[in-house]
Amino acid sequence: MGTYNGIPKEQAPSIEVKSLSYAFQDGSSGLRDVVLSLPPGSRTLLIGANGAGKTTLLRLLSGKRMAPTGTVSIAGIDPFTSGLEGVTYLGLEWVLNPIVRTDIDVPTLLASVGGDYYTERRDELVEILDIDLAWRMHAVSDGERRRVQLAMGLLRPWRVLLLDEITVDLDLLSRSNFLGFLKRETVSRPCTIVYATHILDNLADWPTHLVHMHIGRVKEWGGVGKFNVGGIKKSGNSQLGELVLEWLKDDLRERGPRGGRPSEGKTYESLEGKGGYGNEKRT
Repeated sequence: MGTYNGIPKEQAPSIEVKSLSYAFQDGSSGLRDVVLSLPPGSRTLLIGANGAGKTTLLRLLSGKRMAPTGTVSIAGIDPFTSGLEGVTYLGLEWVLNPIVRTDIDVPTLLASVGGDYYTERRDELVEILDIDLAWRMHAVSDGERRRVQLAMGLLRPWRVLLLDEITVDLDLLSRSNFLGFLKRETVSRPCTIVYATHILDNLADWPTHLVHMHIGRVKEWGGVGKFNVGGIKKSGNSQLGELVLEWLKDDLRERGPRGGRPSEGKTYESLEGKGGYGNEKRT
């Protein structure tokens, strides 16, 4: 039996994307001929400028949007039609949900997603994310709401975790602790992570794979060894940071001024029933 990160490949999910193109309901292009193969137990950084297609890809991987038949496979299963258990998508729009801005306490929210059953994971996440169980959700900051969202989203053991700029509100220490928790998860049990972010602090030794997106297509992808991104440069940036900075500079030169170019349609409001979450047809 083969292993990856010490995990039997037969247990940890892989992510396969084949010739994936996707258009929004207004006809604008979201993704173009995306091809990816992310192995079991991998921790992938999804890199690209705003509007590169990262959010669209993550929503397709999560099954929140319907991809063309045969283009997206999680552990060999279409996440939209089969509703694969254990796929968790966490995005920024959660903090604008009116329910999490009402006068409700943290223990009640955690209990609603299994906190009384997964007590060890609950307590670990509360400690890692520095959550005060006395918080009332109407009286905390967006950054504190974000910590509660992460605890709720990660409380049940997941097999695939898709993160969309989810750590943007966290302070440096909380983010470092959170990333350490995710790394331990992939080493200790069969799970796979794809993480879209612009913040590269403390990430030099975190990913196993990199995916570089630009205007709806994947320009480069592969294991971190392909890119030689270990260590710190004299500039103070990690080699990972230097690589990503060069990627984004090249993307800007290639793209030129935006000039009215449509974005990927990302918004922080709830999108259920809009922009294709269940209103789409197979193509």
